[in-house]
Amino acid sequence: MALNKKTLIGTVGYHILGNHSMPPMLFPHLEALSLPDHIKVDELNWGPVAVVQMFEAEEPSFEKVIMLCAIEREGREIGEIDVFKWKGELPDEEQIQACVGDAATGVISVENLLVIGEYFKVWKDEVYLVDVEPGPEVAGEQWTEGMQNAIPDIISTVKRLAIEGVDDRMSLKFLQGDTIFNEETVPN
Repeated sequence: MALNKKTLIGTVGYHILGNHSMPPMLFPHLEALSLPDHIKVDELNWGPVAVVQMFEAEEPSFEKVIMLCAIEREGREIGEIDVFKWKGELPDEEQIQACVGDAATGVISVENLLVIGEYFKVWKDEVYLVDVEPGPEVAGEQWTEGMQNAIPDIISTVKRLAIEGVDDRMSLKFLQGDTIFNEETVPN
């Protein structure tokens, strides 16, 4: 496995929603990391269609994409980190159209971004989500103590995945477009 693949670390999320805003709030910290030249950090909060256009214009294209997101999932504690690998596939046409409609109205959603990117074939073999449990959505710019305590592990996980790839310390889960809206993971 080549460890110097052209890589993008992208943050996906809204601002001023407490723990749910962890990805964009961590953007400056990720951008300040000492990373090899083949790794770029960018915000992906500006709409899936624009992100797709950015990917289509990128030469050479990104070989690995890591998206930092904070999605509520049952059974997790605030700050708990899961690493998902995107396996592709598309939902039905109605769901694809719903994703595009959401994107057109400004909804920021990693699920929409994954599906629209898949539809336009911009994803390469390595697309990962570093997904952190935010707990209930609340307004504001403050993190709970659980999220604050998880920040070093979040940054470490993102950096390690970008530089070293998947390792034994990561329990990798899988997502694909035809099951993502059912909150199902798929077998590897």
